[in-house]
Amino acid sequence: MTSIGKRRWAVAEGYIPATSTGPHPQMTSHETLCLLNAGNRDAHVQVTVFYRDREPVGPYRIIVPARRTLHLRLNDLSDPAPIPVDTDFATVIDSDVPIVVQHTRLDSRQAENALMSTVAFACDE
Repeated sequence: MTSIGKRRWAVAEGYIPATSTGPHPQMTSHETLCLLNAGNRDAHVQVTVFYRDREPVGPYRIIVPARRTLHLRLNDLSDPAPIPVDTDFATVIDSDVPIVVQHTRLDSRQAENALMSTVAFACDE
């Protein structure tokens, strides 16, 4: 299959609520990067996290196998450092092959959950 997407993406909106309702881990409040690699080569992805009041952290290194999708919960990232809750952040996603990136948030602080999803900003190289 032919690759689709871009090699650089940005998500300007990021926030992980500190509290959740409902069963863990399904209903834990989270931010997710949905990564699609439709091409024939594994995608070596690097995520850099930017903050309002501190230096960026990263890269977080992820592999998305060829012709696969990966839903990456940002809450689960730990190396080089966990992303703090209750903190505004943004992400830049770099890949060595074209991929498609979608951003999703589950906010389950209340019993009436909120789910938000949007396609990330694709950057021309």
